[in-house]
Amino acid sequence: MSEQTATSLTANKANANSLLRRDVRFLGNILGEVLVHQGGEELLEIVEKIREMSKSLRAEYLPELYDEFKSTIASLSPDIRHQVIRAFALYFQLVNIAEQNHRIRRKRDYERSAGEGAQPGSIEDAVKVLKERNIAIEDVKDMLDGISLELVMTAHPTEATRRAVLDIHKRIASDVMELDDPTLTHREREKLREKLLNEVFTLWQTDELRGRKPTVIDEVRNGLFFFDETLFEALPNVYEELERCLAKYYPEENWHVPSYLRFGSWIGGDRDGNPSVKAKVTWETLTLHRALALDKYSEALQDLMGLLSFSTNIVEVSPELVESIRADRENVELNCVDIWRNEQEPYRIKVGYILQKLANTRDGAANRYESPEELIEDLKIIDRSLRHHFADYAADTHIRKLVRQVELFGFHMSKLDIRQHSQEHENAMTEVLQKMRIVDNYAELSEDAKVELLAKLLNDPRPLTSGHLEYSESTRECLDVYATVYRAQKEFGINCISSYLISMTEAASDMLEVMVFAKEVGLFRKEADGSVRCTLQSVPLFETIDDLHAAPGIMKKLFELPIYREAVSAMGEVHEIMLGYSDSNKDGGVVTANWELRVALNDITASAGEFGVKLKFFHGRGGALGRGGMPLNRSILAQPPHTIGGGIKITEQGEVLSSRYGLHDIAYRSLEQATWALITAARLAKYPEQMPKVETDWDDIARSISETALHKYQDLIFRDPDFMTFFKESTPLAEVGELNIGSRPSKRKNSDRFEDLRAIPWVFAWTQSRYLLPAWYASGYAIEQFVQGDNGRMQKLRDMYTRFPFFRSLIDNLQMALAKADLLIAREYAGMIKDGTIRDRIFGQIEEEYARTLRLILDITGQSEILDNVPVIQESIRLRNPYVDPLSYLQVQLLTELRSIPDDSGDAELLREVLLTINGIAAGLRNTG
Repeated sequence: MSEQTATSLTANKANANSLLRRDVRFLGNILGEVLVHQGGEELLEIVEKIREMSKSLRAEYLPELYDEFKSTIASLSPDIRHQVIRAFALYFQLVNIAEQNHRIRRKRDYERSAGEGAQPGSIEDAVKVLKERNIAIEDVKDMLDGISLELVMTAHPTEATRRAVLDIHKRIASDVMELDDPTLTHREREKLREKLLNEVFTLWQTDELRGRKPTVIDEVRNGLFFFDETLFEALPNVYEELERCLAKYYPEENWHVPSYLRFGSWIGGDRDGNPSVKAKVTWETLTLHRALALDKYSEALQDLMGLLSFSTNIVEVSPELVESIRADRENVELNCVDIWRNEQEPYRIKVGYILQKLANTRDGAANRYESPEELIEDLKIIDRSLRHHFADYAADTHIRKLVRQVELFGFHMSKLDIRQHSQEHENAMTEVLQKMRIVDNYAELSEDAKVELLAKLLNDPRPLTSGHLEYSESTRECLDVYATVYRAQKEFGINCISSYLISMTEAASDMLEVMVFAKEVGLFRKEADGSVRCTLQSVPLFETIDDLHAAPGIMKKLFELPIYREAVSAMGEVHEIMLGYSDSNKDGGVVTANWELRVALNDITASAGEFGVKLKFFHGRGGALGRGGMPLNRSILAQPPHTIGGGIKITEQGEVLSSRYGLHDIAYRSLEQATWALITAARLAKYPEQMPKVETDWDDIARSISETALHKYQDLIFRDPDFMTFFKESTPLAEVGELNIGSRPSKRKNSDRFEDLRAIPWVFAWTQSRYLLPAWYASGYAIEQFVQGDNGRMQKLRDMYTRFPFFRSLIDNLQMALAKADLLIAREYAGMIKDGTIRDRIFGQIEEEYARTLRLILDITGQSEILDNVPVIQESIRLRNPYVDPLSYLQVQLLTELRSIPDDSGDAELLREVLLTINGIAAGLRNTG
């Protein structure tokens, strides 16, 4: 980079930061006007007083100011308190919008200043490195053929923001972006301000809380919102950029990149612990998916009809196009689309017939498209004809993108995964085998006996079930799911569903049970000639630390079974395996979960390699730090490069969806960075000598730290008899369950056991109370036990942080957690614990461990403050904390009042205020809400 470019970039960065402050100040002033209008000057004065005291406390802790701050909050009348909570919560919504817009602005500023230079983390940066390292074009093509990323939307309940509120956010974001337009007149700026004032008024008068829990279909529609609003356009734009860069650096090839990046979904298919997800709900989900896909293609084709006005009076179209129109006229009756009357405009005529065939596809009528490939072929006929009369620009601009969209989204929009708990399959198999008098009690068989029996049943062409037998409701539902998948593959294409995920996979039999049920409906079939046909794969979900240890042995046992190995061959010699970050973290703590996941990745890959099977690892990361959350590009590069050969899947959960995919430019940048990471990882896998040199003892050191951390973590979480009391009484766990943010219950079973608590409310509650305990606890103790005051050992850890990607990622995630935790405020939550002895003892342990972890992380990184390595995030947290703090103090006060009321009387208004603080804190802490 030239000195002039660097100077220009620095100046632009300073200017961009001033624009961010301008936007925050601008929106803050508008919110101030709304507060005065809705609550009078008194409301604004109270909000400003609390804000100033909170800022002062952050700058310098003074006991007398702290007491005054708490006293001011405690003295608020219920009516004013309610409005104060909403004021702070709304402020965060506006700041989040300003920061998202700022990300877009910074990218544009960089591109303007850098000129031909490539932005770090961009697609051009990745391709440019390939060229600079003299990687041959054939190797580039091999790498692109081998990379694969599927981002899977889930309905995990951590998105606290309503769809109606998200719509307002999007309008505000668009309006704020217009402020950067230097051509706006004074009057236009005034009108823009009036429009924004109206939007913030609307936001103030819109209920942030859902009046009821969303249904599964509500969640499906929320997921499809992102396809409709951003992904249908942003995803093909990423491909277009990759092909542009490849053509720039490797111009000798005519590039059409394979479809390496797609989206999937669990919403409507994930029935683990959610009794609302029935087979008919899954079918309705798939129908909604197809409807949106066909609607998007129809919209694009309507636009094409207006654009393709080429006349045969001037150009000569291809004979192929003429023939295809003739065939359409003979076979397709136009009854949904107006016939194009101008015979000299054949492209418009052809588009009319395509639109009609799409309508027939939607209605299930004759002369429809049987597959997306048939639609692509019609589009390619248009493409080839345009190039026939040298209208290449029109073909590249209009047709090529639509072809890519059909390749990516098909007639199913996104691939749907099915998920169910392993116990449900065992229960159903026990009943089915008992009714067929094959075995009296399958559940009581040994694991070896189960595997032997299930393998025998897979090899046997005879059915196990009968329409003449009565089954229990749960078994009937279990069987109906497979029938629905078979019907869906016939109706929507074989790619609409191909993975059946099994929660709590603990043995090979858990996966074979799914294959046996798949055989019942034709998803698995052994033909008369001995060949195997399989269109649905059992995907194990290894979640707990014990499951991760057992995983390599389980997979080896399966691959040794000839019938199972043939099923893998029928699925392209690739086997999908899901690793759970949330439950492993809850089970073993952040350090051990990260280490054990790394070990499992390597060991399972080695086990599959013995049998010539490629693995596609599915990483079940949450948005929160305590559930494996991190930026998309970092989560890809965190994997050992040799483990990505069969592709990667990653969950995109809850609040991540709106923050990453709510705005087109943010979605594009996130997907661009993911592509950069994929290409970088593929390069390192192909050329391992380009990776930083890792010392042979670093794995041993990480293992040692992990083992120590596990004991420390479980001593508190599992072995301290008072811990659950501490957790429940010092966090809003119970109240989080009242927040209508998901259709699924917060517990797998109706019990208060730690084991039955889902990882999501576990992390959510710790975050709300500002401990963030699952994201850092036990790490400092484990590091200290390794170092033991030895400078040489500390230097080892510093070297690992510099050159060992796994360790660096772990330490940086710990930094983020420590920066967002606040034990001064957590102490206020601990004050709600009734037994002072329990409170003081456990909080003292947590406080000691926090201080220890903070000190050691700074020593390893060589920083003077946490997050010195990412000053943008450091500054964002610093600026946000004074606004989050009042909500935390208010939440403690409200929880204390609410919990003092006898259970049978309750107080709906108090609970509502608690839920408003939960929403506000989630917005304030962002990726940890």
